[in-house]
Amino acid sequence: MASEASTSRRRVLLALDEPSEAGQANQAELMRLFQASRGLALAQKAESLIVLGLVRVAGGQSLSGGAIPAQNQRALLDEIVASSQNQPTESSTLQVKTVVRVCQQDELAQELNDVILENQIDLLLLGSGWFDEKAETNNVRSPLEEVFRRPLCDLAIIGPGVDIDASKRILLPARGGPFAELALSLASSLAEYTSGQVTLLRLVREGVEDDEFEEAAFSELARSVKNKQRIRRRELVTGNVGEGILQEAQNHDLVFLGATANVASARTEALFQNPLGPVAQAVLATQYGEAEKLNKVDDQLTASRNGPGVIVVRAGAPRDFYFARLQRRKQQSQARSLSDDYISNLVDKWFAENTFDSNEFADIERLVASKKSQGLTISLCLPALNEEATVGEVISNMKSELFDRYPLLDEIVLVDSQSSDRTVEIAKELGIPVHIHQQTLTSQGARRGKGEALWKSLYVLKGDIIVWIDTDIKNAHPRFVYGLIGPLLKEPRIQYVKGYYRRPIQVGDKVYQTGGGRVTELTVRPLFNLFFPELSGLIQPLAGEYAGRRSCLEQLPFFTGYGVETGHLIDLLERFGLQAIGQVNLRERQHRNQELEALSQMAFAITQVIINRLEERERLHLTEEINRSMKLIQLGEEGLRLDVRHIEDRERPPMLEIPEYRHKHRKRLIKLAK
Repeated sequence: MASEASTSRRRVLLALDEPSEAGQANQAELMRLFQASRGLALAQKAESLIVLGLVRVAGGQSLSGGAIPAQNQRALLDEIVASSQNQPTESSTLQVKTVVRVCQQDELAQELNDVILENQIDLLLLGSGWFDEKAETNNVRSPLEEVFRRPLCDLAIIGPGVDIDASKRILLPARGGPFAELALSLASSLAEYTSGQVTLLRLVREGVEDDEFEEAAFSELARSVKNKQRIRRRELVTGNVGEGILQEAQNHDLVFLGATANVASARTEALFQNPLGPVAQAVLATQYGEAEKLNKVDDQLTASRNGPGVIVVRAGAPRDFYFARLQRRKQQSQARSLSDDYISNLVDKWFAENTFDSNEFADIERLVASKKSQGLTISLCLPALNEEATVGEVISNMKSELFDRYPLLDEIVLVDSQSSDRTVEIAKELGIPVHIHQQTLTSQGARRGKGEALWKSLYVLKGDIIVWIDTDIKNAHPRFVYGLIGPLLKEPRIQYVKGYYRRPIQVGDKVYQTGGGRVTELTVRPLFNLFFPELSGLIQPLAGEYAGRRSCLEQLPFFTGYGVETGHLIDLLERFGLQAIGQVNLRERQHRNQELEALSQMAFAITQVIINRLEERERLHLTEEINRSMKLIQLGEEGLRLDVRHIEDRERPPMLEIPEYRHKHRKRLIKLAK
C-alpha cells in the first residue's frame, strides 16, 4: 500500500485478459508478460505470484457458458507457467499458481477487486494491453478503469517488450510526484535482483528558478533507499522535460515512471485517451520507432528507435481504506444473497469456474511435482463387493501408471465387503493390501453398504488426499484418478471433487450412448433443484468416482448405503460452501448397469436422506415419521405380488468423533491444532 511502499510486496497478482484470435503471437506476448511479472516478484522477494486469467461473458448471457473458455484458459496459463520451470534461476521460495475467474463483461473490475481482497494482494501487475490503442481510437474506456483510478493495492503496468532479467540500467525520473516512493522501491529492488543500477534523475528546466521544495523532496527520496550502492543521482538541465527524459532513456534498459497527475486524479476524459501518461507513451514510441502523434509534455515529443521498456506505477489505497472496502464487499455479498437471481448466478459462476476436464491434468509428472511441493500424500481406495470380472483390470491400470511409473499415489488399498468370489484373491495377487470393512474398527460394529466401507476406509488409509473409484469399471483408465486429484492440487479452495462422464447403457444386445444415471436425472437432480438449488450445477452427483481432502472428509457424517454421496454434497455445502466442491469430466464410464428394481430402491434411500437433511434444517416438517419400508412389485409364477423391504440408510458420525481414529492420527491432528 502507499504507506508501505518501502516494504516488500509479499503477494503479487498478474491479471491477464482472455487470449485474442491473434493465436501464437498473443501467447508469446502473454509468455513475455509472465516472465516480466515473475522477475518483478522475485526481485520483491515475494512469497507468491498469482497468475489470474479473466474470462468475460457477454452481458445477458449465463456465466455457465464460460466453462469451456475457462478450461482453455487454465490450460494456457499452466503451459505458460510450466515453460518457466525449464529455465535456470536462482533458488527461490516464490510460489506460482494460476487462477481463472469468469464474470460478466461489465463486472470485470469488480471481479479483479474481489480477487485482490480475497488474496490480500500487495502488488497488482497489468499488461499495457488492457489500455491498448484500439480502445483509445474507438473512444472505448478500458474495462479496468475503476481499478486504474483507485487501485486497492500498489499497481504496476508493464509495457510491451520489458525484459526484467536484462534490465541492468534502470532510469527513474523523479520530481517529487505522489508515486515516486513506490517507483523507487520497485526500481531499487529490481536493480539488486539484476545486479544493475538505478539512475535517479532530476530534471531542471533551463532558465527556470530552481524549486527548493522539489529539490528537498528529491533529496529525501534518494536518502530513503536502503541499498545506496545501487543508486546513482543525476541532474539534467533541459529546456524540455519530456525530451530530456527521452534523451536519457536511450542509455537505459528500463524506465520506471509514476502515473501522471491527470491519471492519478482521474480528471477529464484524457484519462483513458492516454492511460499510461504522455511520457510513457513517448518512450514506448521510441522502442518501436513509431513517429506518430504523441501527447505534449511541455512541447511536442519526437520519437526515435530502439528505446527501453517502460513500467508505470500507481500507489494503492491506504490499509484502512483497503479493509473498509473488504468489509463493504462482505455486506454487499450478504445483501445480494437475498435477491431472487442470486442462487442462479452463483451456480452459473460456480459451474464455469469449478468444472474441470481430466485432460487438464494429463501431465502426471507435473501433478507429482505439485504434490511434492505441497508436502501431500495421496491414497486410492477401491471399494469392492464381488467384482472379480473387473477388479484386476482396475488395479493393474492404476498401479502401473500412477504408482509404479509415476509416484502420484502413495498407497492403493482394496476395502472389501466380504466378497464371495475371487475379488480379494485377485487384489492380493497384484500386491494390493486388502481390508474387510466388517473386520475393521470393530469397536464401532459393522453395517451393510458401500457408505460403511468408505467411512471405515478413512481409518485405514494414510493419505492427505483420499480418492475413491468403483471397481466395476470396464474401461478403467488412469484419468479416473488423476482427473480427480488435479483440481485438489491446483485449487486450495476445493475440498471435494466429483467425477462426471458419458454413461452408455446396455439394453439387451444394444448399447446406447445416453441413458445412464437414471436415478440422478429422475430423483436427485430434481430434488436438488427443488430443495438445494446451490447443488443444481452438479452433472452427476451420484458418481462413484470422487476425491477429497482428509481434513474435510473426517468432518463429514457418512450414510452407510446408497445415500452416502448425496449426504456428502449437502453437508459439504453447509459446512464448506459451494466453492469447496469441484467436478471433472472423466470422459466415458462403462460399467455393469443395475436393474430397475435396484435403482428404485436406491432412489427410495436417497430420497430419505434428502428428507432427513431437510427436517434437520427445519426446512420440512412431516406430521408423521417418514416411512422406511418400500413395497416392490414382483412378478412370479403365481402372478403379481408385493414384496415389502425395509430400506434405510443409517448415519455414521464424522470420523473425527471416533476415539480410535483420533488416537491413530493424533500427530497430524496435534500439528493442525498448532
